[in-house]
Amino acid sequence: MTLERTQEAPFEVLGRQELARRAGIALRSDRVRWPEGEEADFRVVESPDSVFMVPVDERGGTVLVRQWRHAWGAQAWEVPAGTLEPGEDPLAGAQRELREEVGLMAEEWRPLGVTRGTALITGRQHHFLARRLGRVQRAPESYERDMLVRELPLDDALEAALSGGIEHAGTIAALVRAARALGRI
Repeated sequence: MTLERTQEAPFEVLGRQELARRAGIALRSDRVRWPEGEEADFRVVESPDSVFMVPVDERGGTVLVRQWRHAWGAQAWEVPAGTLEPGEDPLAGAQRELREEVGLMAEEWRPLGVTRGTALITGRQHHFLARRLGRVQRAPESYERDMLVRELPLDDALEAALSGGIEHAGTIAALVRAARALGRI
């Protein structure tokens, strides 16, 4: 089944106002006019794209990371993930992030599609399945110093995603897509 989409907005954009910008993130307000003449404002957060990797070894194991998420005021279990540098190819970013965060490299990469976090954020989330894994030296960023790496069966990670043990939407999508690609669901 194919769901139809259009790239044409149902309104006219009258103007854009950038409200704030810092470190590759911007908040803007777009003023729009609907065909009937009514005007409205849309809030938009401009953000970079990101990558989410599900590494799966020959035994069916994967890796999750636990990290403090300041905006949530809580720790979160996630697949290895990261933000792309400006102009960086998603696959290259995925390979870099997998090395940095969990000390893995993969010989086989399979794209699993793209998701978007919310209707307010421009950044896309590129998902990948990584296979034929090898170990390399981890090199986490300074803000990842609290990151805990856990190896577990992919089926256990998927169960945590489906039962509510994992709240991170990009992680849930990546795990479900990886499980489907591997014929697990």
